[in-house]
Amino acid sequence: MPINELRAIATFAKAAELGSLRQAAAAQGMTPQAASQALAQLERYLGVRLFHRTTRSLSLTDEGRQFLEGAQPALLGMQRALLMARQSKDEIAGPLRIVGPHSIFAPVLWPVLDEFCRLHPEVLPDVQLDDRIGNWVDDRVDVGFRVGPSPAEGVIARKLFPLQLIICAAPAYLAAHGAPDSLHALAAHRCSVFRLPSTGKILPWRVKMQDGIVPHEVVPALCVNDEALETEAVLAGHVVGLLTNVAAAEHIRAGRLVPLLTEHVADSSSAFLYYGSRTAQPARVRAFIDLAVQRLANTPRYVLTTKELQGAEAKGRKAIPRS
Repeated sequence: MPINELRAIATFAKAAELGSLRQAAAAQGMTPQAASQALAQLERYLGVRLFHRTTRSLSLTDEGRQFLEGAQPALLGMQRALLMARQSKDEIAGPLRIVGPHSIFAPVLWPVLDEFCRLHPEVLPDVQLDDRIGNWVDDRVDVGFRVGPSPAEGVIARKLFPLQLIICAAPAYLAAHGAPDSLHALAAHRCSVFRLPSTGKILPWRVKMQDGIVPHEVVPALCVNDEALETEAVLAGHVVGLLTNVAAAEHIRAGRLVPLLTEHVADSSSAFLYYGSRTAQPARVRAFIDLAVQRLANTPRYVLTTKELQGAEAKGRKAIPRS
């Protein structure tokens, strides 16, 4: 049913209830002229007169009474549905669909999700971490995370923090094998590589050079498709790895990992939060976006400064036993 027909029926029902077209117009937020025109259009559409009208009174015709009896239950149902939709928009409850990359975002998302669930226990999060880039509409996404802004049309992207790629090794590895003093020297070391779960393709290391971020091939001693597993292998001293700051920052600050060749840290990418227009979002979605931005935008938790990286590298190299 076109919205103008629905408005005309609502105006008719209100006029029948109040006994006045002028009062019905005021109740509907319309001018008396607009209300009169809407009623006239409805009568022409139905081919019957709905009211006996005089300058002082308004009363239903037999056809008008029949039409009101048939239309009123459906009209009341529609009004209840509209009210429920408006109320649910402002209620922090119901399903919340969140997507993000599996490779790096679980440790980023969990603290935010944990806090959000404690604040809003009536919300039902539906979280899918997947390295593929899905379809925003088909996947019914409320909020998404990814490295780089979303390519989906009409989606708002909010930058959270830079993503750094850091060459790391554990003190135990350095004690056993020494530290590379150049990218070329990595050829003599045991290195890990990452295989994209979505395609099975092995990613080359990406490093910063004078002319930008470039790929750097290493000979793999370990190949994984899960960053958490790769991080554990590096922490255990088995390999040198190229880890994201999300995985490595805490361990570097605690001395469990040593950043190496820090002049080559790649930092051209960023983590983004993305979502649809805020104007039509339910309160639960707006609340999650606000909390995620508050906790993650420009956070120092995952980002290492140049001074931190250089200091940690110098300290780690100094601790290597001399042969």
